[in-house]
Amino acid sequence: MLPEKLHKEILKLPKDQQVLFNLVVSYFEEQLSLKDARIKELEDQLSKNSSNSSKPPSTDQKEKPSPKSLRKKSGKKPGGQKGHKGTTLAVSTTPDKVVVHKIDRCINCSKNLSDQLVDQIKKRQVYDIPELSFIVTEHQAELKICSCGCTNQAAFPVYANHYIQYGPKAKSLMVYLQDYQLIPFERSQEMISDLFNHQISKGTLENTKAEAYEKLSSFEQELQQLLIVCLVAGFDETGFKVCAKRMWLHTCSTDKYTYYYFHEKRGQQAMDAAGILPDFKGVACHDGFSSYYQYDCSHSLCNAHLLRDLKFIEERFDQDWATEMANLLIKMKVAKQRAIDKGKDCLSSGSLYRYRKKFDKIVEKGLQANPWHPPKVKKRGRPKKTVPRNLIERFNKYGEDIIRFLLNFKVPFDNNQSERDLRMMKVKQKISGGFRSKKGAKYFTRIRSYIMTARKQDINAFTALNDLFTDQKTSKSLVS
Repeated sequence: MLPEKLHKEILKLPKDQQVLFNLVVSYFEEQLSLKDARIKELEDQLSKNSSNSSKPPSTDQKEKPSPKSLRKKSGKKPGGQKGHKGTTLAVSTTPDKVVVHKIDRCINCSKNLSDQLVDQIKKRQVYDIPELSFIVTEHQAELKICSCGCTNQAAFPVYANHYIQYGPKAKSLMVYLQDYQLIPFERSQEMISDLFNHQISKGTLENTKAEAYEKLSSFEQELQQLLIVCLVAGFDETGFKVCAKRMWLHTCSTDKYTYYYFHEKRGQQAMDAAGILPDFKGVACHDGFSSYYQYDCSHSLCNAHLLRDLKFIEERFDQDWATEMANLLIKMKVAKQRAIDKGKDCLSSGSLYRYRKKFDKIVEKGLQANPWHPPKVKKRGRPKKTVPRNLIERFNKYGEDIIRFLLNFKVPFDNNQSERDLRMMKVKQKISGGFRSKKGAKYFTRIRSYIMTARKQDINAFTALNDLFTDQKTSKSLVS
């Protein structure tokens, strides 16, 4: 809009010059409008961080944003709460070793006390680790020839099937270091050398992982079938490098099971290959990635993602509906937890109606605050909309999936379970950088699925691996 004084001066010009001048002004106003929109878009991008978007914390700038937790104050004092047992060293009533420290001479008069009876014993216990070393066990099987001519031989243990080999505990340690603690080959070699004074080759480490991979073949198939019939499961994916190329690690998680699968693609092609979603009929919890909606099952969106998106709208666009929606989602979560604490498995129909009515009212307010009209001139691709408009349309379209956690108490509020299962993959990337072969990635995903499933069922990771190499059928019990 031109200043009034300048507008009066333009009116004094001849009409043909006025038309030309107005055309020039219109052109520059349009260009400025485009520049302003682009500047706003870039400012929005710079304003996004791990607290108000789905960006990981590693992408935050050096000056990290001040923490603004979405959690409300509980009113409790910091530290251990009442009833929390804690962990500390406990005095052992049956120590493994007792060392007696004798006193033979008085420190005052130097009198000989070696034959004097002890008046009192004072005790101090020390928890420590014994010297670590490999123990070589030779298994000898008796062979007897019966008078009937039959040759009889005692059976060797299942893990002693060669003239010389590593035992199940040694193999478990190798796999434990690499696929649970995420330690690379060379550092695993160094650790075993430093702790046990024993040299081990990379080939042995590789062969041991290959053996574990083969032993877990049936476990993986049974785990897939078990997850297909689960009532609720979380799905997520993250990028990682295999053969110096970006590929994708997919996961399907519950509170008892974890399944990993890697593929070159992120979308439906990879999900079909993973073999769970095509036949899954339960509730799939995810972050709203469009490929998940290609499957015929119920869906639940991760509200942790939505709360961060709402926070961004609140900070950058100062729209009240975003604050109201975030508060409503938190209230729904609290109401659900309160009902669970009272032993209920659902909310009353009246409560559900009131919450849904409030939800729809806020959505309507958001749509009115962000009107959108299709452009008159059609261009290639999808018409571009503002960030607030895109978000409120998601709430409008997927409202049922967003509040699914309130309608079905078995559905979680967020998809944090799946995200936690993927988080350690980023740690492995920082340590090792990725996998040098697809074979190594396959080994990792199958073995890691077994270990994480065991951990979720309160089975020690090392114990689970040891049972695997001694054929204790732990892998069967995990998916039974």
